[in-house]
Parts: sequence; C-alpha cells; structure tokens
Amino acid sequence: MAVYALFDSEPNIDPSAFVHPMATVIGNVRIGARSTIWPGAVLRGDYGRIEIGEDTSIQDGSVLHATEVLPTIVGSRCTVGHIVHLEGCTIEDDALVGSGSVVLHRARVESFAVVGANAVVTNDMRVPSRAMALGVPARIFEDRVAPESLAGAVTRYVENGRRYREGLRRID
Repeated sequence: MAVYALFDSEPNIDPSAFVHPMATVIGNVRIGARSTIWPGAVLRGDYGRIEIGEDTSIQDGSVLHATEVLPTIVGSRCTVGHIVHLEGCTIEDDALVGSGSVVLHRARVESFAVVGANAVVTNDMRVPSRAMALGVPARIFEDRVAPESLAGAVTRYVENGRRYREGLRRID
C-alpha cells in the first residue's frame, strides 16, 4: 500500500484495518480498527488531520482532504461510497455518504443520516439525524432514514476487509 509520512506527520493505521495496495494515505491520518480503504482512495493529511473511526468503509476513488484549521472526521460504522469528496467536514457515527457526492467545509452529517448519490453538501450545511440530503446543492428531507437500514453495508464491508486481508494476492 502507498502509505507516506510527510516530515514528522505519519499515518496511524490500526493493524486490523485493510488499506488496499492501490490506495494512498499521506501524513496526519488515523484509521480505526476494521476500517477499509479501497482501491484509488486518497486520504491526504498534508495540511490538516483526517480521522476514520472503526468499522468504516472509504470506497474506491474517494478523496479525503483537510485544511489547516478544518479536520476531516469520519466516525465509526460509516459507509463512504465510491468517488466521494470529503473536505473539512464531519461525518458522525453510523452515517452513509452516497457515491459521487461532495461534503464541504464545516458541514456536518449527523448519525443515521444519508447523503444521496451525487449530492453536494455545501459549506456549513447540517444534515440532521435520520435525514437525507439530496441534489445539487443538497436539500434536506427529514425523517427519511430508518437507523437499522444502514447496518447491513457496514457489516458487509467489515467482512470484505477481512476477506481481502486474508486472500488478496497479486498475480501479475
């Protein structure tokens, strides 16, 4: 895997996490237990801190960045879909960020909320618990998410990370 220190800033990756060999992790990044970072994902902690909780999936092609004053925080048991951009925002525990979406500075996606595919959550926006954020720019639709509906994706990606740690091998 492509894991890099930047001067004195070195990633902290839990040994039970799975970081795909084609993912890139740089600098001030912490990845929690059993979390998975998939091919083409880039977690670039060069200007600020990136934190990934436990049992969280950062899927293929997603880009996470931070600023000098705004960390990017993704809680535990989150699913971050394919080709997502997160920067200077907070994704609380048990949230889902759909494929192709963007969540920007100071935005907060609360627990059990969903950012729909291709939505853009703009600066300072709050997605309340159990709400969906849909569209460009995102509009909030409250009380649309059943908390138990998000657990299946978390379980599948934790299991898939275990499978990949045990069975992935390059065969050029």
